[in-house]
Amino acid sequence: MDLSFQMFRDIPKVVSYHYKEGNFNWPMIIYISFVHTTAIIGALKVAQCSPQTLIWAFLLWPISGFGITVGVHRLWSHRSYEAHFILRFFLVLCNSIANQGSIYHWARDHRVHHKFSETDADPHNATRGFFYAHMGWLLVKKDPAVVKAGREMDFSDLLADPLVRIQKSMDPWFALYMCYVMPGQVASYFWGEDFWNAFFVAGALRYCIVLHFTWLVNSAAHLYGDHPYDVLSYPAENPIVSWCAVGEGWHNWHHKYPFDYSASEYGVSSQFNPSRMFIDACAAVGLVWNRKTGTAAWQMGRARRDRDAAAGIPLPKAPLRPWEVQEGKKVE
Repeated sequence: MDLSFQMFRDIPKVVSYHYKEGNFNWPMIIYISFVHTTAIIGALKVAQCSPQTLIWAFLLWPISGFGITVGVHRLWSHRSYEAHFILRFFLVLCNSIANQGSIYHWARDHRVHHKFSETDADPHNATRGFFYAHMGWLLVKKDPAVVKAGREMDFSDLLADPLVRIQKSMDPWFALYMCYVMPGQVASYFWGEDFWNAFFVAGALRYCIVLHFTWLVNSAAHLYGDHPYDVLSYPAENPIVSWCAVGEGWHNWHHKYPFDYSASEYGVSSQFNPSRMFIDACAAVGLVWNRKTGTAAWQMGRARRDRDAAAGIPLPKAPLRPWEVQEGKKVE
């Protein structure tokens, strides 16, 4: 189901089904409940924080975001560029602030997602609806197909990086410290903020918001937007998601050319992509090299599409989404 009234109406039925089947991932349900409870406390404490703490919380959005987009996504998951040890160390710290699992586990699931996108082996299969793709996949046990795919793929390149191994060995304690405690300690030490105010606002509230921004890439960017590069795939060009996820919303391009370091066709003048800006800036000072792009591949694909159009061959049409079909008929 998509993001609709039907989705909310079906929640009791879905919850009942998974409870009876014993599918609930109770440790994750407890943790996600903790994340949102502490975020609510943080929202109530915003007015008690100093301007410096609010600015600090805001800055931790792109800092932690880069740990996902620039780090575990474009560098470690897709190997779309190469980076100096100094930058990789910095990105490990940023990734730990983001606290979305170790680099190893995040990259493992993401590679499985790309290889088996929108199938039972996709960890956050968007054909199962907005909520499942957004966060529901974390609340239930993995589909056996996901587990099987993860066991059959090779991730030895990830563990070849000592920084990835070290972070994995300290998971989840170092990430929890960097996500929740470190922001409070910095605010308390440098400008005298109450530790708990910063803990809940720059730590818990910021963390929960950035989590949802990341999850939007799996949900909204797989369900809503244009499909200029691959008309048959679910992933779409979604500028709103790109604003939230510091450049990760140009998802139709990304799934067509996952090796492209910018995860978008155009430069920052046309598409909001601070993650690309950061990588380019690092390349300018020698911390990044061998940036891969999909531009040449798209030029050939577009030329082929133009030839087909001139010959009267239309673009293929994507099949109806599961929630658009009811008893073999399109839902109007």
